[in-house]
Amino acid sequence: MADRPGSDIEHIAKLRLIRSENVGPVSYRHLTARYGSASAALDALPELARRGGGRAFRIADIGAVHREIEATEAAGARFVFLGDSNYPARLAETEDAPPVLAIRGDIALAHRRTVGIVGARNASAAAIRFARGLASDLAAANIVVVSGLARGIDAAAHSGAITGGTIGVIAGGIDNIYPPENAELYAALYERGLVVAEQPIGTEPQARHFPRRNRLISGLSAGIVVVEAAPRSGSLITARFAGEQGREVMAVPGFPLDPRAQGCNQLIRDGATLVQSAADIAETITPFGGVRLGAGGSRFTAPPPTDADDNARSAVTALLSLTPVAIDELVRLSGEPPAVVQTVLLELELAGRLVRHAGGRASLA
Repeated sequence: MADRPGSDIEHIAKLRLIRSENVGPVSYRHLTARYGSASAALDALPELARRGGGRAFRIADIGAVHREIEATEAAGARFVFLGDSNYPARLAETEDAPPVLAIRGDIALAHRRTVGIVGARNASAAAIRFARGLASDLAAANIVVVSGLARGIDAAAHSGAITGGTIGVIAGGIDNIYPPENAELYAALYERGLVVAEQPIGTEPQARHFPRRNRLISGLSAGIVVVEAAPRSGSLITARFAGEQGREVMAVPGFPLDPRAQGCNQLIRDGATLVQSAADIAETITPFGGVRLGAGGSRFTAPPPTDADDNARSAVTALLSLTPVAIDELVRLSGEPPAVVQTVLLELELAGRLVRHAGGRASLA
């Protein structure tokens, strides 16, 4: 079975690859494209990390992977892998789609028309009421609501959409209920919705996990609706991810003197679609709605395998700094072919010397 890695040697290798040191979603994609399988990629990791200037490379222990599989199944969850037919097709279209997701609930919801609703945790009573009604109307229109199972707007959106199916994306492991007061909401989604986690089971949510969670909310959705958001809030991060992923960005206007409305009003000034009803949302996402974008594949493909020599490594590394730079710019300035630049970046990342950023950018660690 595709969603039970214990029954498939290659699925075990895929889980072991993504759990190995310094392997992220982008490097995972390059590794599997270059070597043809996760099993072959695992064998190549130590040498690639050595070329990037790293010391002894730690591959995920196979025993730990088997324990993760057993714990995930014991929690009532299962895995879906990038490339499998049941992997959410819209999410697979994003550049840094997670190689593996732990899910609990009905994965079919992720293949329907989906809209993300996000907003302030300390939302006003009026905004909570509006978000709940908006989600209910979307569910009645056969549109699945995606959100982050947080306090405030997220919880209101899930509650309003529960009768029609809703998807909760969480920052911790699939067994982690956060915040604790949403335990009943989690239980409702297990039964009538879907809960999705990228982090391994047992992971407590940390601040660095929430932006990663936010990119999944937008990646699973045809568009994002923001209902109350202060400047520099997590909801605006989700909206930025949505724009980078080619999703529709929508916002509910608010009273100008309320700080919680400033983020939404600014989004509208910057070109986001103003939303007053579910009909506005349905009209906005119509070009994307209902279209299955693939069967778990991706339009992002790694360049053909090309080794890099010492001169190329020096040229690319010299252009990197602590400030993120577009990979296309590295190609232009270094004069090296894109495949060679990607090989150098892969080696540096595996060595722990490179950090990848949203929008196809990279910096030194």
